Amino acid sequence: MEGFGWIASIILGAIAGWIAEKIMKTDSGLLMNIILGIVGALIGNFLFDMLIGTSAEGSIVGQLIVAVIGACILIWIVRMVRGRA
Repeated sequence: MEGFGWIASIILGAIAGWIAEKIMKTDSGLLMNIILGIVGALIGNFLFDMLIGTSAEGSIVGQLIVAVIGACILIWIVRMVRGRA
């Protein structure tokens, strides 16, 4: 989440994590939603940059979409790992 301050990143991460939680039908707490959203934004930006050659830097709505996609991917990966363990 380049270009955003810490507080904006935490708020955006919480919103993105909450949306991903609803999409993926999981039950996480506020702290986990913030972590999911922030890490999801990192994953989403990396994937978008790698696949498309650009990311949604500077746009709050774009970052929210990228963070939600990244958080959903993260939840999916965790489910895959836990399912095999």
